[in-house]
Amino acid sequence: MVIRILLVEDDETIRNTVKAFLIEAGYVVDACSDGNAAYEKFYEQTYQLAILDILLPGMDGYQLLREFRKLNNTPILMMTALSGDENEIKAFDEKADDYVTKPFRIQVLLKRVEALLRRSGTLEKVIRIGKLTLLPESFKAVYAEKELKLTLKEFEILLLLVQNKGQTLSHEIILSRIWGYDFNGDESTIHTHIKNLRRKLPENMIKTVRGVGYYLEDSL
Repeated sequence: MVIRILLVEDDETIRNTVKAFLIEAGYVVDACSDGNAAYEKFYEQTYQLAILDILLPGMDGYQLLREFRKLNNTPILMMTALSGDENEIKAFDEKADDYVTKPFRIQVLLKRVEALLRRSGTLEKVIRIGKLTLLPESFKAVYAEKELKLTLKEFEILLLLVQNKGQTLSHEIILSRIWGYDFNGDESTIHTHIKNLRRKLPENMIKTVRGVGYYLEDSL
């Protein structure tokens, strides 16, 4: 499974260094130097983790964090030179997942990245939620020990919903994450795949928010 990380840092030396070590660790990295470009990338691509500096040209790290949280639950690590407990508390209040202060040891940063990915299930070869088991590496889904015959797109939609369990994903977000931001289709494409996916699932775990999108039931 390809793990793609968004790195947003305006200091070129830090950005290039962190990017190089992340790539060496096996991750695919998109790096940018300002908040506005990062915001566009987050709509264009699916990321398993984002690393945000706080002081950025354009949208700052806190603004990005708030906007990203409107879209999904992608793990977000704040990386900043700002010291003081109040900045760290603010980051967590805005629903950041972790926080590191510059200067930092690159190995510590890599371990924090690994921990966040493990916590989100991205590094897990098997993801279990209730009676449902997903195997991302082989694109297989099993419910109560019976394999579900899903198409690739159906599996990707189900995985996306599982990774954002309890949060409503809009039609636009699902389209951009599964088909790409330049896809020429419309919402009917999603409706068709969701209908087929529901038909194959033994229970109705995918809920509709009319006119908005879909979410996976949080009680599973």
